[in-house]
Amino acid sequence: MKIKTSILLLATAAALSACQSSPGPRPLPTIASAPTVDGTWSDPNGLISTFSAGKFDTRTTDGSNAILASGTYVTQPNGVVEISLFSNLKKTTSRVNCRLAGTSQLNCTADSGTQFSLARRG
Repeated sequence: MKIKTSILLLATAAALSACQSSPGPRPLPTIASAPTVDGTWSDPNGLISTFSAGKFDTRTTDGSNAILASGTYVTQPNGVVEISLFSNLKKTTSRVNCRLAGTSQLNCTADSGTQFSLARRG
């Protein structure tokens, strides 16, 4: 009797496992990445700023491609991009806080209170 019960349980377990299909590995959900400032930006005067891997520089577009400012940046968890820069023209250091306004505009305020915007270049 125990053998019949064991065989019946094994048969039932086999039947149940055959009914379940294994779809294989499920794809992981896509996680949208936060917008980044990495890339090339321009200001209304035509100056070009390039952000890459925590470093940036601002250059002229007059053919000389001279570096006007350079420095570093860090994106804080709250989305504020903190920039520490050195001006080659004034020979001074300053800080600028920026925030992305969408994917193509960066609104910034210098520690002096001056506000400006940069537009992402393709």
